[in-house]
Amino acid sequence: MKVLIVEDEKLSADRLAQMVRKIVPDVEILAQIDSVKRTVEWLASQPAPDLLFLDIQLADGLSFEIFETVEVRVPIIFTTAYDEYAIKAFKVNSVDYLLKPIDDDELKAALMKFKSLTKPSGGSLGLPIDKLESLLAGLAKSYKERFIIKVGDHLKSVEVAEIDHFVSQEKATFIQNREGKRFIIDFTLDQAEALIDPSAFFRINRKYIVSFKSIKDIIAWSNSRLRLVLHNCDDTDVVVAREKVNTFKMWLDR
Repeated sequence: MKVLIVEDEKLSADRLAQMVRKIVPDVEILAQIDSVKRTVEWLASQPAPDLLFLDIQLADGLSFEIFETVEVRVPIIFTTAYDEYAIKAFKVNSVDYLLKPIDDDELKAALMKFKSLTKPSGGSLGLPIDKLESLLAGLAKSYKERFIIKVGDHLKSVEVAEIDHFVSQEKATFIQNREGKRFIIDFTLDQAEALIDPSAFFRINRKYIVSFKSIKDIIAWSNSRLRLVLHNCDDTDVVVAREKVNTFKMWLDR
């Protein structure tokens, strides 16, 4: 089996390759690619792989843009961080979708599904691109628009657009708005990350999710890391994790 992995986070791509090799020892990983542009170039110049693992959000755009430029006639397993319940809507189709972080058993089931569906005549097992784009557009509108927080005996709504950053402290998660006011929310940082638009917010480390507008300054830091100065934030240790620096830079430049 010859496999192409398209994933913009190197650690995720390496982990997926390792998991596939464990399940299919004789697999050949042809390449690991991180962008729409490079994927188009590779598919246009190389023989088609047997199977394509394709992340939905890449460094330079959505992976569906690939289909607009080059014909893709191979089975595809999408990998995505979109909401699990939305993903279930896709699973009625022959293309499979794996929710990040990818589970060993789900990957094994997807590979078994691929083998059972593959036919000697070849051809894509997926939906037409216009159907895929339509489904993706529906998902794109499902990001959370507000959080309900408790202030004394009252409930208050905080619009996501007004949030500067999310921070995890002492086993609790807080949001801070543009005015510098901080409120506790009934979500973990991981849960909050899955609910908000990744084009507007970035998870820089285990403690912080920041919005683009919250960043006041970016300073080169030790060990190839970056330190952020946030508006209305006195924390001097807001540091982009080293493994996230490159992805963070691409997020800034979108």
